[in-house]
Amino acid sequence: MSMDDVFKALADESRRTLLDRLHARNGQTLGDLCEGLAMSRQAVTKHLAILEAANLVATRRQGREKLHFLNPVPINDIAERWIGKFERDRLAALSDLKRQLESDDHE
Repeated sequence: MSMDDVFKALADESRRTLLDRLHARNGQTLGDLCEGLAMSRQAVTKHLAILEAANLVATRRQGREKLHFLNPVPINDIAERWIGKFERDRLAALSDLKRQLESDDHE
């Protein structure tokens, strides 16, 4: 699993919808995930396979059912690598500005 696989998986709106649904209620079956979607069961299955390959979804068998669970770790890795480093600079700039404004008030 590479970060490229995660970005490719997240690039599709249908896959993001499936992840949102798992975030709202983890441990759903394929039938649960198909409910209310304008997609065929086969299309949902293909999207879930891509999400599983990117390690964004994990599955567990429970009797005859296969339950799907959101794995947030790859998304967190993206946040740490791609968002976090940009956010740090912005937060440091805001902190510097706050200190500057506070020191101007006391002069």
